[in-house]
Amino acid sequence: MSALNAAAARYAGARVTRVEDARLLTGHGTFVDDVVRPGMLHGCFVRSPMARARIAGIDASEALALEGVHAVFVAEDLNPGVREQWYTLIGRDVPDTPRPPLAEGEVRFVGDPVALVVATDRYVAEDAADLVVVDYEPLPPVVDYVTARESDELVHAGYPGNVAGELEGPPLEQLAPVFDEAAVVVRETVYQQAYAQVPMETRGLVAEWSAPTGELTIWAATQSPHEVRLFCSRLLGLAEHRVRVVMRDTGGGFGQKVIPQREDMCVMLAARKVPGALKWIEDRRENLLSAGQSRHEHADARIAFDAEGGILAAAIDYTQDVGAYPVPWPVGTAAAVGMFFPGPYRVPQGTWSTACVFSNTVGRTAYRGPWQFESVARELLLDIAARRLGMDPAELRRRNLLRRDELPCLNPNGMPYSDITPLETFEQALKMLDYEAFRREQEQARAEGRFLGVGTCTYVEPTTAAMALHSTEGATIRIEPSGKVNVYVSGGSAGNSIETTVVQLTADALGVDIADVSTIQGDTAITPFGGGSAGSRSGSMTAGAVAETASVLRKRIVAIAAHRLEAAAEDIELAGGRVTVRGVPSAELPLAEIASIAYFQPEALPPGVPPGLEASGRYRPETPLIWANATHLCTCEVDVATGEVTLLRYLVSEDCGPMINPNVVEGQIAGGAVQGIGGALYEHLAYDEDGNPVATTFMDYLLPTAADVPDIEYGHVETPAPGPGGYKGVGEGGAIGAPPAVVNAVADALAPFGVQITRLPLTPESIVALVRESRTRETAPPTGVN
Repeated sequence: MSALNAAAARYAGARVTRVEDARLLTGHGTFVDDVVRPGMLHGCFVRSPMARARIAGIDASEALALEGVHAVFVAEDLNPGVREQWYTLIGRDVPDTPRPPLAEGEVRFVGDPVALVVATDRYVAEDAADLVVVDYEPLPPVVDYVTARESDELVHAGYPGNVAGELEGPPLEQLAPVFDEAAVVVRETVYQQAYAQVPMETRGLVAEWSAPTGELTIWAATQSPHEVRLFCSRLLGLAEHRVRVVMRDTGGGFGQKVIPQREDMCVMLAARKVPGALKWIEDRRENLLSAGQSRHEHADARIAFDAEGGILAAAIDYTQDVGAYPVPWPVGTAAAVGMFFPGPYRVPQGTWSTACVFSNTVGRTAYRGPWQFESVARELLLDIAARRLGMDPAELRRRNLLRRDELPCLNPNGMPYSDITPLETFEQALKMLDYEAFRREQEQARAEGRFLGVGTCTYVEPTTAAMALHSTEGATIRIEPSGKVNVYVSGGSAGNSIETTVVQLTADALGVDIADVSTIQGDTAITPFGGGSAGSRSGSMTAGAVAETASVLRKRIVAIAAHRLEAAAEDIELAGGRVTVRGVPSAELPLAEIASIAYFQPEALPPGVPPGLEASGRYRPETPLIWANATHLCTCEVDVATGEVTLLRYLVSEDCGPMINPNVVEGQIAGGAVQGIGGALYEHLAYDEDGNPVATTFMDYLLPTAADVPDIEYGHVETPAPGPGGYKGVGEGGAIGAPPAVVNAVADALAPFGVQITRLPLTPESIVALVRESRTRETAPPTGVN
């Protein structure tokens, strides 16, 4: 074994206590709202109360007269020069949709920012915002995205039919013979409601302009500080080294905090026009009103089966509501829904089409597993098909799920699957539940007038998508003269525990004690360029970056130690922060002594070894996509009189490769699963027919609580992925698998009533209505009978 591989992993795979917990659990974290700068000013937005209206005039005179008000910015102050950059701001080679900083000429949803008030504190700014008079001329809003393509009204001029973009696979006509000749074809239109990320910390930004140096410093609640810097430099026309973005602690993002939104643009633009740092923090109402919606979509989906339940073909025609100002470009994630629709099943043929439609509601934003709907539609159809085939849903899946020995393979839409275990995780989840025992319990409960159900979802998801900003990831490691280690990476603390992950990986890579490793993250002035936390990329990409960088330092350490101890390099071992010679117990050096030589005794270094123990490396994945998979399974009881759903057990069998830290992995799964449960049963970012939001507080926007969710039980299957450590991503998954598993469990409970569920959320009212309709059908006289 070479010296570079001699140290056994001591920390990767262990349930190491999170290094960030000490500060976060004691209230010593630093969030954007904790940032205070000398002479800092505060911003508050004037927002539209109308879904669509022409702006006839804005009178800010009374607001400007209020003591403590420094400025009131409107579109003509901030927007000029930005409009031509709409298509390049996000730093990716895709056509972005319109996104002006402030509403100009027309407001397009309730909450649309019309003006930015800057004052000495937030209270004065809010009071002044109430004094800004905007003359609105109401226009007919386009509220229902389902009918928006037929509307005579346009959300944005230049987008006929309110279509932001469309993509499609092979023509559906090519598959017509397969569907025409299939023994069974299940075709349904499945609808999902709008819901939101609802991070614990709302959006926020502090921007401070230094005129003497021409530099802008931004403290941001973000998932990707380098993305914010890139965005800001393009927005303001500043060189990137003139923009510094600092991310400390971020109270969750879930996709909402990757790409800066319009309010962030306003603060960046206004920062150069005010005499001090400018802070903007939204309140919870603003967050629910204007931070974005997701999941609002429907699809005409169909799957063809042979007489034994084998899948012959699958097709989906998918439409999503992108609101007025989507972030990011929505056409890409919509296409992912179509391409991933076959899921982890043996599907010989398939096709897809997608459409993104504007509406006069808040813009669509990325949300954990943005292609999630493909699993909702597919898994609901599979349960419906099983009932039509007279087959248990588990058996139908068992006949069609891909097995490990069938890989690698392409799905019919060209997705290259490898290193996944769909059938294996499915069987593990069924075994954890004791599926047959539950079916017996269910039968007995029905005899007693109680309605239990079981539902599953098996999915495959891409992680570590090596594209554009996410193509590579860097790390810098510095071993200090004391022998302590600092590792610098681009991301930061957004709840995914990348701090702990980096410390574990670095300690193993260098063979040092974990207590001797610290990490510096989230400051663009000192960390390597990188994509941050998005796309389930952090674990595997950071592992690659740390491995690349640590290998350079290990070679240097081995060379210095071999020279000093007069030993062969292949006999040098590094573990526990000490260098030893294999077979010679007395020959050893502490890492601190090697560091002292490297920094302070360059004349003692072997030929060709540079002084110092600091290195930077950059990792590029071997494959463009790393796939992970899981099965979610839950059981429930439904009270058919009240519509209440009680979850009884919730199990997840996950294959995310070897786990760097099982505590972190299970925490990520749990967080996502609870979000998905909320989406299935509680959350709804609803609008009335006039485009007024009706869920802008937690009194109306319902979230699951600890009392609503059973203990989550975990099973793990470990299939290494290509790349360092074999690690895969795990951040998205729980939010993908939970909604269809919950919906299928409720549908299974209500199977005696012949209920078919194709519309979310499953509120008590909707469940009672479904049961009532079923009973009405049963008691209705035959057609033509009086």
